[in-house]
Amino acid sequence: MRNVFLFIRRYFNFLFFVIMQVIALYMLFQYNRFHEAAFMNVSGEVTGRISRQYNNVEYYFNLKKTNDQLVVENQRLRNLLRQDFLVNDTSHTLVVDSIKVDSIEQYRRYFYYPAKVINNSVTAQNNYITISRGTAQGLGKDMAVVSPSGIVGTIVNVSPNMATVMSLLHRNSRVSASLLKTGETGSIEWDGKNPQELTFKNIPKSVQIKVGDSVVTSRYSTFPAGEMVGVITHIGEQKESNFYLLTVKPSTNFYNVQFVYAVKNLQKEEQDAIEKATQKQE
Repeated sequence: MRNVFLFIRRYFNFLFFVIMQVIALYMLFQYNRFHEAAFMNVSGEVTGRISRQYNNVEYYFNLKKTNDQLVVENQRLRNLLRQDFLVNDTSHTLVVDSIKVDSIEQYRRYFYYPAKVINNSVTAQNNYITISRGTAQGLGKDMAVVSPSGIVGTIVNVSPNMATVMSLLHRNSRVSASLLKTGETGSIEWDGKNPQELTFKNIPKSVQIKVGDSVVTSRYSTFPAGEMVGVITHIGEQKESNFYLLTVKPSTNFYNVQFVYAVKNLQKEEQDAIEKATQKQE
């Protein structure tokens, strides 16, 4: 307390000046309309700027929550896509403007599970991605994995709460893909060199191709048909062959993969069973 009185005594003149200045300004702004309006304009602008900066900071710290909400919403929307359903052919012609889905979803073919990426490699020749979802959350081996911008890879190993994905940037990766414009089907591979360049093979030279054409997954792929693979950046030719050797830039940014979707093919077991049975009959 003694120090407080000493401080006031030492700076009495300055403190008295500040107090009188505040009183003078209050009286000026309170009883003079022009100065009151000017003060309100300045104070409103300053308060608005402070509020804007505060909102920016608050928005930044809420990005994670917003991002998680978007992932859940994207999962819901992906599971409503028309191409994720396969209706059996019948002798009747049925024309509807929406997908028929009953309580047991007997026509659904694909189901999407969101997952966070917790580890990722890009610089090796055989790259893998680890995601935070496993058998306890519905995942299994050989399931396709996609990102919001394109395909990512295939699950090769699963534990109860995690899964390892063989990235598209893997020398053993093979994906059946098609040209979006014409539908010709070939194979997407990676030579283990540049993460920004994939190789698209087995497209005949009779097909008209341009740089910038889009490449998507084919209906024969383990991925849902129509998923984005990338765009053609270079058109080369295989010597002594009737096929192009195309360079494709992947649509997925493997340097910054944070969220993915594991895709479960609900009709895979039935398809595998009938194909194996057919092979045994030969």
